Amino acid sequence: MTQSPPATDKAAIQLVLPDDGQAPDFQTGSIVFVGNATTIIRYGGFTILTDPNFLHRGEHVHLGYGLRSARRTNPAMELEDLPPIDFVLLSHMHEDHFDRVVEQKLNKDLPILTTHEAARKLTHKGFRATYGLHHWEQRTLVKGDSYLQLTAMPGRHGPPFLAALLPCVNGSLLEFQRLGDRPPFRLYISGDTLMHQPLEEIPKRYPNIDLALIHLGGTKVLGVLLTMNAEQGIQAIELIAPRVAIPIHFNDYTIMKSPLSDFIEAAEAAQLKTQIQVLEHGDEYTFEVPFSKE
Repeated sequence: MTQSPPATDKAAIQLVLPDDGQAPDFQTGSIVFVGNATTIIRYGGFTILTDPNFLHRGEHVHLGYGLRSARRTNPAMELEDLPPIDFVLLSHMHEDHFDRVVEQKLNKDLPILTTHEAARKLTHKGFRATYGLHHWEQRTLVKGDSYLQLTAMPGRHGPPFLAALLPCVNGSLLEFQRLGDRPPFRLYISGDTLMHQPLEEIPKRYPNIDLALIHLGGTKVLGVLLTMNAEQGIQAIELIAPRVAIPIHFNDYTIMKSPLSDFIEAAEAAQLKTQIQVLEHGDEYTFEVPFSKE
């Protein structure tokens, strides 16, 4: 018999996903880097797709207000080659995170968890299972006897004076848990954000983060920084203090002005306590999780 999910600090609305009957693996997990901010996360019986972007080298994304950017790279796989996905985690509605190929070909019944703004837009595009969250809002996903608490984290896609022109952004905290296993495995995803004061609340509420996916790139429009460059990426890692951090969202589009090499150099100079794991497109990072973490 399926048991109730673990107690949480705040009431979280449940989203029950189809159970495939497979025994969940809580000892080993993996992150596949497809490209840009697109990853496949596998852990605790869940398979999650983040920020799906499957355009090819030379194709353009439209970012609004007549702005375009050309892709410099190819994704490591095609949309049609994805494994079965339980849900999509979308940080915000920009075409380099949810492109026209995805809009046309992604299963319209696949759950998508995102901002309220993006959820409304996706509903108008025919997607039937969109769920919007405000910052700090939670949702518990249940699959068989596996539980995942998702909390929307603060994000700001640019300076305050551009806020009205840019989409709302969520970071995400994923807490994977099985009954009797304390504490949960915590995975943080920054989303397309700059360093700003609300991020300082994250380590106060959620210490001991195991793994972080940090969106970099130093995206600039008319000289204005819209995503973290190398310097801000280091600041974010020092603040969040994950055990392992994986940089993503770099080098893929012409609008990105801070290359991965800058971040690697800055990380070496900073002598971080966090382990930095660099992935090329198509690489898979696997991790081991003891049953009871210290």
